[in-house]
Amino acid sequence: MLEEDFTAITSSPLINWQLFANANILITGANGFLPAYMAKTLLNLNATLLKHSPCRVLALVRNYKHAREVFAPYLDRQDLVLITQDVSEPLTLPYPIHYIIHAASPASPRFYKDAPLSVIYPNVLGTINMLNLARTNPVRSILYFSSGEVYGEFAGSIDENAYGIVDPTALRSCYAESKRMGENLCIAYGSEYGLPIKIARPFHTYGPGMKLDDGRVFADFVRSVVMGQDIVLTSSGEAKRSFLYLSDATLAYFLILTKGANNEAYNVANEQGVVSIKELAQIIASLFPEKGLKVRFEPPNESYMPSPILSCDVKTAKLNALGFSPKVSIEEGFSKTIRSYL
Repeated sequence: MLEEDFTAITSSPLINWQLFANANILITGANGFLPAYMAKTLLNLNATLLKHSPCRVLALVRNYKHAREVFAPYLDRQDLVLITQDVSEPLTLPYPIHYIIHAASPASPRFYKDAPLSVIYPNVLGTINMLNLARTNPVRSILYFSSGEVYGEFAGSIDENAYGIVDPTALRSCYAESKRMGENLCIAYGSEYGLPIKIARPFHTYGPGMKLDDGRVFADFVRSVVMGQDIVLTSSGEAKRSFLYLSDATLAYFLILTKGANNEAYNVANEQGVVSIKELAQIIASLFPEKGLKVRFEPPNESYMPSPILSCDVKTAKLNALGFSPKVSIEEGFSKTIRSYL
């Protein structure tokens, strides 16, 4: 299943994959759902299109043991270098760096309440460290992973210039506020030092490999189906969200990295993949009718921290102008995701 997705990505004519030939690519937070997939895409690229001029993937992780699990099929390869370090600490590398993908940041709501500083440090201190590293290396492009949460409480259409309210005294704001600061650092370094920085603002992305216990509602739904349990909603389910499958999202990130304009931000979402949370629950339950699962409503628990994003009307015109067009429907994407855990 993953091989099918990797093939779909690397066969895309939208990307000049030869840009990565013989390049050293640093990926921070490489154990994470999205950056790990980008790393694996590059490693698969080395076995095909870049077979005679492979890139080197420098995967920066905090947990080496977990990294060995995430990258188990690739551990004996010379094109993967695992680096164990906290991104919040200054980094010295034995190779010149040509591309930086800075994605180190806890994205699970459970961290926002229990360990907010673990969210802030990589988004602020880690970003400063990566930008300083870029100043002393022959970097061709930098991709900073921000978030759709930087828009805060906003009820209208969300293009890259629409901003709502973020309450700096709310604990949950540790994620949005630190991502905002990270973006501003990128713009400042880009302005003062001419660094080639691009910013991605992902919205809800799902697919094989995502953690099913990270507290996000769609992960809870997938886990319920995998475990053969009814899907439980702890809200009315009326809020609408945009859902983008992992392979489509990964292609979008490479598009931004290679074709995006410097000092610009890009929404990464699926304008056609908008459904209410209740509708998503019903769709997911219906994918495996043989399980006989139902959608039930229950009161939220005390740890529940709802997203401040009120609007699902996310505009991706800037990304679309680079050639982006999602290919995987919600039904197909969640079916593939669930089957990957069965």
